[in-house]
Amino acid sequence: MSAVFASLIPTFLIIATGWLCRATNFVSEQQWAGLERATYVIFFPALIIDTLSRADLSSVPVLGVGSALVGSILLMAGLMLALRPLLERHAGIDGPSFTSIFQGATRWNTFVALAVAGSLFGQRGIALIAVAIAAMVPLLNLLAFYVFIRFAGRPKQSPKEILRSFASNPFIWSCIVGLILNQILPPLPKPVTAYIDLMGRAALAAGLLIVGAGLDIRRLAKPGFPHALATACKLLLMPVMAVTFAHYAGVSGNDLIVTIIAASVPSAAAGYVLARQMGGNAPLMAEILTLQTLLALGSMPVMISLLG
Repeated sequence: MSAVFASLIPTFLIIATGWLCRATNFVSEQQWAGLERATYVIFFPALIIDTLSRADLSSVPVLGVGSALVGSILLMAGLMLALRPLLERHAGIDGPSFTSIFQGATRWNTFVALAVAGSLFGQRGIALIAVAIAAMVPLLNLLAFYVFIRFAGRPKQSPKEILRSFASNPFIWSCIVGLILNQILPPLPKPVTAYIDLMGRAALAAGLLIVGAGLDIRRLAKPGFPHALATACKLLLMPVMAVTFAHYAGVSGNDLIVTIIAASVPSAAAGYVLARQMGGNAPLMAEILTLQTLLALGSMPVMISLLG
C-alpha cells in the first residue's frame, strides 16, 4: 500500500499544481484551452502510438484485461440504466442529471491511469493501460451517445455521424496506428521513433495539469445524493466488478493491479465537455469530477491493496 500511495503522491501533486495555476490565473483560460487541445490531439496520441508500437503484446494478457474492463463497464452501465426509474421517482433526478451520474459512474481518467501504472510498472504498465484504452474508449463513447440521446433529449445521430465521431477521436485512431505499427510494418527509422517518444513524454504531465485546472473546490459546498452515488459506483464498485471479471479471465499479479488502477481512477474530464455539448447537467458533472479526483487519492491505494 505504501508503494501505491508513493506513486500517487507525484500524480496528485501535479494535479494540485494545475489547480493552483488555474486558481491564481497564472495560466489564462485561453492558454489552458490550447494546452488541452495539444495534449488531446498531439501528446497523448504520440504516447499511445509509441507504447503500442514497441510493446510485446504477446507477453501481456490483452484479452483478459480487455474483457475484464469491458465486462465491468457493461455491468455498471446496465445497473445505472436499471436504477434510472427509481432515481427519477424517489430522488427527483431528471434526464440531464442522470447523464452526469451515468458518466461519473462509467468513464475513466486515462491521464491518471497512465501516470500511476507507469510509475508502478514502467512500460508494461503503460502498455496495459493502452490496451485498456483500446478496449474501453469506443464502448464508453457509444454508451455516452446513447444515454444523451435517450435521456437528455438530444436528436438522434445518423450512423455516419457516429462513425465520424469515432474516427476523429484521438484515443481511438492512435490505438489503431500503434497496433498497425506493432503488427504489420517494419520498425520505423530511429529519428521518427525518437520524435514520437519525445512528444509522448509531454503527455502525462500536461494531462495531469489539465485535470487539476478543471477542479473547482467551490462546487463541493453541498454534495448530495447524485454525487455520492456516482462516486461510490466509480471508485468502489467498479474496481470490484473489474477484479471479478479479471479473475475469471485468468489475470493475476501485477497485471491484475493495472486492471484495478484502470477501474478505480476518477471519471474523465471529457465527460464535462460532452455534458456541455449534448445537453447534460454540466455543473453536476463538474462537481462529480472534482469530488472523485479528490477522494481517489485515498480510495485508490485502499482498493489496490484490498483487491490486488
